[in-house]
Amino acid sequence: MSPVTIDDVEAAAARLAGTDIVQRTPVERSRSLSERCGADVRLKMEHLQRTGSFKTRGAYNAISLAIGESGEGSEGETDGPAIERVVAASAGNHAQGVALAAADAGIDATIVMPESAPAAKIEATRAYGAEVVLRGSAFPEAMSHARTLTDDPGTRFVHAFDDPDVVAGQGTLGLEVLDQVPDADTVLVPVGGGGLAGGVATAIKARSPETRVVGVQTEGASTLSESLAAGELVTRDEPDTIADGIATGGLSDLTFDLLDEHLDDAVVVSDDDVASAILLLLERAKQMVEGAGATAAAALLNDDAVDELDLAGETVVPLLCGGNIDVTTLKEVVTHALVDRDQLIELFVRIDDTPGTMGEIATLIGGERANIRTVRHERSRPDLPVGDADLVFEVETNGPAHVDRVLSAVREAGYEVAWTTREA
Repeated sequence: MSPVTIDDVEAAAARLAGTDIVQRTPVERSRSLSERCGADVRLKMEHLQRTGSFKTRGAYNAISLAIGESGEGSEGETDGPAIERVVAASAGNHAQGVALAAADAGIDATIVMPESAPAAKIEATRAYGAEVVLRGSAFPEAMSHARTLTDDPGTRFVHAFDDPDVVAGQGTLGLEVLDQVPDADTVLVPVGGGGLAGGVATAIKARSPETRVVGVQTEGASTLSESLAAGELVTRDEPDTIADGIATGGLSDLTFDLLDEHLDDAVVVSDDDVASAILLLLERAKQMVEGAGATAAAALLNDDAVDELDLAGETVVPLLCGGNIDVTTLKEVVTHALVDRDQLIELFVRIDDTPGTMGEIATLIGGERANIRTVRHERSRPDLPVGDADLVFEVETNGPAHVDRVLSAVREAGYEVAWTTREA
C-alpha cells in the first residue's frame, strides 16, 4: 500500500480548512507565458501564502496530528499535546512553515538551517518564534545536525519531505489546483526533496488521472531525473543552483516511490532559465518569486522542455511555490538580465593618462543620456604603453541602439573603445 493515499490528502485538506494560517491562493492567467509556449498558462500563486511558501500546509498537518488536535494521530486522541517541541532542518521555507505551525499550536520549535541560507529566510523564521541554529554549508549538513537534537521523547522531528504527514499536507495544493482549474492538462511542479511533487501527484492522479504531472529541477540539482533513470536514489552532497529551496541534495525513499508511481515526466532547466522566469514574472505578472518558486515556470522558457512536453494548445499550471527571494539573489538576477539585454555594459577606453581626460569622456557618455555607474583607472596592465591608461566604465543604457550611440560618440572624439561585455 502506498505510504500516502488520496484519503490522507483529503483528511489533511479537512484539517487545513479549520485554520487561518493556510490560505487558498489565487490562480491567474499569464499572457506572456501563454504566448511563449502556445498554451493557456495559469499561474498558481502559492507564493502568496502567509509564509511565502506552500510549506505551511505540510508542517501544519504533521504538527496537528502529532499533538492530537484532530484526534486522528497515530497515537490516538490525547488530553493535551503529545509533544512539547518540534525540530526541523530547512533551507528556509520549511523552516518558516514549521515555525508558524508550532507557534499556532503553542509549542517550541528549533530549526537547523545551513549557513548559506538567505538572511531573509533566517530572520523570518526567528520572527515566527523559532530558535534558529546555523550549521553546515548545505542542507545535508543541516539535516545531519538536526537529527541529533531529537532524543527527547517530547520532541517531534518534522522532516521537510521524508514524512507521510508532511507529504499529505503538501498534496492539498493538488486538490486546490483541480478545484480552481478543473480542465488542467499539465501541472508543472518544482522538485527538491519531492514532498510537494509527491503529494500533488498523488492527489491529482487519484482525482484526475488524465491530467499530466511533470516535475521540474535545475541542472545543478537534477537528482529526480537521475534517480528515475537509475531506478534508485541518486544524491548530491552539494547541489549547485540559485533555486536554494530545491537544493536538498536528493529525494527520500518515500518521495521517490511516490514519484515513480505517479509522476508522468521530469524535465531539467538551467539557472539562466530560472533567472529569466523570475524576471518575467516580476515584470509581466507583477509577482516576486524566488528561484524554487520560478522553477516550474522556467520550464516554459526552456525550448527543449517545451518541445519535449508538447504543450501547444494545453491548459498548463506551473506552481509558483515560493516568494521568499533574498535581496542579494534578486540583485544578481536583475544584473544578469541587464547585461544580457545590453542595458548594463562595460567599456574600456584607452587614453593618454593626463588630467581632465576622464572628465571629457564622462561628458561624452553623459551627453548621450547614459548613466555611469562606476569608473576606474587601469594603469598597471602589462600591455599598456608608458603614459597610457585604460578607463573602465560601467554604464547603464536603454539597450543596443543606445549602446551604439555611446560607442559612436566616444570613437568620434578620437578614443579607442572596447565593449567588453559583448563583442562590439
